[in-house]
Amino acid sequence: MKASQFLISTLKEAPADAEIVSHQLMTRAGLIKKLGAGIYNYMPMGLRVIRKVEAIVREEMNRAGAIEMTMPVVQPAELWQETGRFDKMGPEVLRIKDRHGRDFVIQPTSEEVVTDVVRQEVRSYKQLPKNFYQIQTKFRDERRPRFGLMRGREFTMKDAYSFDRDMVSAKASYQVMAGAYRKIFDRFGLTYRAVAADSGAIGGDLSEEFQVIAATGEDAIVYCPSSSYAANMEKAEALAPSQPRGAATQALTKTATPGKSTCEDVAALLNVPLSTTVKSLVLATDTLNEQGEIVKSQVWLLLLRGDHDMNEVKVGKLTGMEGGFRFATLAEIEEHFGCKPGYLGPLNLKKPVHLVADREVAVMADWICGANEPDFHITGVNWVRDLPEPALVADIRNVVAGDKSPDGQGELAIERGIEVGHVFYLGTKYSKAMNATFLDENGKPQYLEMGCYGIGVTRLPAAAIEQNHDERGIIWPDAIAPFTAVVCPIGMDRSEEVKAEAERIYNGLLAAGVDVILDDRGERPGAMFADWELIGVPHRITIGDKGLKDGVVEYQHRRDAAATKIAVAEVLAHVQGRLTA
Repeated sequence: MKASQFLISTLKEAPADAEIVSHQLMTRAGLIKKLGAGIYNYMPMGLRVIRKVEAIVREEMNRAGAIEMTMPVVQPAELWQETGRFDKMGPEVLRIKDRHGRDFVIQPTSEEVVTDVVRQEVRSYKQLPKNFYQIQTKFRDERRPRFGLMRGREFTMKDAYSFDRDMVSAKASYQVMAGAYRKIFDRFGLTYRAVAADSGAIGGDLSEEFQVIAATGEDAIVYCPSSSYAANMEKAEALAPSQPRGAATQALTKTATPGKSTCEDVAALLNVPLSTTVKSLVLATDTLNEQGEIVKSQVWLLLLRGDHDMNEVKVGKLTGMEGGFRFATLAEIEEHFGCKPGYLGPLNLKKPVHLVADREVAVMADWICGANEPDFHITGVNWVRDLPEPALVADIRNVVAGDKSPDGQGELAIERGIEVGHVFYLGTKYSKAMNATFLDENGKPQYLEMGCYGIGVTRLPAAAIEQNHDERGIIWPDAIAPFTAVVCPIGMDRSEEVKAEAERIYNGLLAAGVDVILDDRGERPGAMFADWELIGVPHRITIGDKGLKDGVVEYQHRRDAAATKIAVAEVLAHVQGRLTA
């Protein structure tokens, strides 16, 4: 490819709405162009990156035995109504009607459609296992589309769905996909972690997220530096303290804390560690009748150490909370505590509540909590002496750095990541809802066991940029760079020697299978170099009259601080050596 035949549309400044580095650099480098909120044109330079991502994904999926197909972007609502997701999923699903008034959805994912295909095509256990995948456009109507391709509304995803005869076979298919994903992300050349993830309402332990490590990542990744343990924040277990509860040493005292309604403020006022305070979180669960009306509500009091945060996923797994919960209303709080939020605690309640103590709180002694009276807290609170042992003790908090690793191999650390892939065991959730069965050896119908596996194809380049950039622009890994190498002739329009050598090197790299572009635009060296550093092409060969007189050209990797002089006769071998390093 020659630059004069391509479209290079770099910008000096990023648009005002570009908040993060990847959005800024993808726009400035001419990879994407905004069409509407969360909707982008993939420009030629950006599309080359996406196609390379797709090629790696496709090769490894095919190698793992998956079968490619394509499912429609527009899907009949009837299928979604079979599983109940047409009504259950929120406004992120874009619902439309055709000219006949029939309902459709713009697909955010394709479990229903692929299950419909398989229930028509697969009749016998002899046809299993099967794994179908597609690389296809998706649409999710994000409330606040932002961060460019990181949280857009229209995007490309590779989604795959496995079908097996039983749970054992389904877990084997899951492991094949988990292995394929590791090969895919290894080939991308990115630093990533595969972390255990929460399985949601399906249950079980077969769920992993693939997270590209980046300081700007939205997700917290918990890992143990001295072992292989890794999980996302929702999944990571906070172990129960190993030390026993200490003896009471303080008297129970009602203490004035005027205007101090947070644990941080109370700890500062009393000059005590924040870890000696206990925060009270008041939740509620509702029982509904057939019409969806609330017929009964229960109030829950969750106690966490003042320096810890509630983990909503863990709370949602508590007995009695599985059907969902909400934060209690002000009226419910005043009814049970006789006080507004900010001074709440488990003592002197007006009405009973379901009390849940975090594991840490259950072993605390001489702790501080609200007095259920404005401007007052109680110090020196102790279990047994001042209130009964908690009926329910559970892990309901987010872990923090320094907590013990659940595998017993050291302490936990936390870093930021960007989710770019997820493998997930589904079980029979969709096959039961859609009556997708096969006949076993005995001729009896059985529900298909399913798994699903996704990769954010258009999100991945943005994640790669968040991990690989500097003040000059993008630094692409070789595998997914729009061009692997660029030949930059200085004064090509004025020097036949420079032009001839540039063409020779360019053609030599092409013949060697290198994805190379020749910048024949006649730009000044500074402008030319700035463009390619911004775009992030990994390998640059610069050719000039002065160097050719000495028999050398300059080679510079995008991460190198300075160029290296290479003999003209050795430049092709040098570049090939760097590519295979």
